Amino acid sequence: MALSPLDDYPVHQTAQVMRHVATSDRNFYDRYYFNCHPGTDELMLIVGLGQYPNLGVTDAFACVRHRDLHRVVRASRELGPDRMNTEIGPFRVEVLEGLKRLRVVLEPNEHGLAFDLLWEGTIPATLEPRHFLRWQERVMFDSVRLAQTGLWSGNIRIGEEDIPVTPDRWQGTRDRSWGIRPVGEPEPPGIQAKNPGTFYWLYAPMRFEDHAILCIIQEDERGRRVLEEAVRVWSDGREEEYLGRPEYRPVYAPGTRDVVEATITFSPPGGKPFDVRCTPLLPVHLMVGTGYGLEPDWKHGMYQGEGPVVQGVTYRLPDDAARMWGMVDAVGRFEYDGLVGHGLYEYWALGPHPSFTE
Repeated sequence: MALSPLDDYPVHQTAQVMRHVATSDRNFYDRYYFNCHPGTDELMLIVGLGQYPNLGVTDAFACVRHRDLHRVVRASRELGPDRMNTEIGPFRVEVLEGLKRLRVVLEPNEHGLAFDLLWEGTIPATLEPRHFLRWQERVMFDSVRLAQTGLWSGNIRIGEEDIPVTPDRWQGTRDRSWGIRPVGEPEPPGIQAKNPGTFYWLYAPMRFEDHAILCIIQEDERGRRVLEEAVRVWSDGREEEYLGRPEYRPVYAPGTRDVVEATITFSPPGGKPFDVRCTPLLPVHLMVGTGYGLEPDWKHGMYQGEGPVVQGVTYRLPDDAARMWGMVDAVGRFEYDGLVGHGLYEYWALGPHPSFTE
């Protein structure tokens, strides 16, 4: 066993040092996710930072979609003994007030994207349902996540352009998740090759003036629910309101699985059902360049050497549209009962599902 600075805090959960997580599963992870946008199709910035204790790696990425630009900066290094140290090359995340205020930084670098941003939550950080999924007897997902809507202040620099970020315009959502999910270098598939390779997913945290609605829908290839969430969370801290089983009706662009609009119906027990109209305003292909799985040489948790190793990737649309595939994180506009809100509209419709006839 080896001590680390975190062992001096009363936060232990098992009879282990803090460098050792409670499972030896190689896929254990612990990560931040943030997005930042003005509620329009102007710009969307997505930032992630993760630690993978059983792989000995920590890494981070920032992805910006601005006009025709899709730009990624990413960094990786050995995790080392101090898990309180979130610096990875030019990246760092600072917790200023737990569950309320954080600072997210990408220092100036040679890859044409930098920012210094302050996050302030507008609802209490909310724990989502546990995500558990077993494939061919192996646990592939076993994780928990907190979600929060909020406002941003600071500055973003893209190339030579400085963009001031003020909380009267700039908002977003964030999450913190930890547990088990596939990361790092691919393993030999073995019997997992029999899995149908389906991922029918909607994640829609939406912010309104005095509340947020948090919605999750995941179904398998037979249309069975794997995970769901539907709650209204009030900014003043009132108790969350359960909104029943959410029903999701997307409209796809002809010949594609690109969502152009959607309706989510909520049916609060004992209350009146209502529809939320969803409009994706600016799609960002989250998996392109960021480590979520498309590039064979850069995946979350993949060992890149002692580091820090810092790389930049830039694509242009529509010239590089053929590269844009996988999970979509879009700036979303949400409307119900005369209210208009904005947030994240994240979706992926991979593989077979009863709703598809093509």
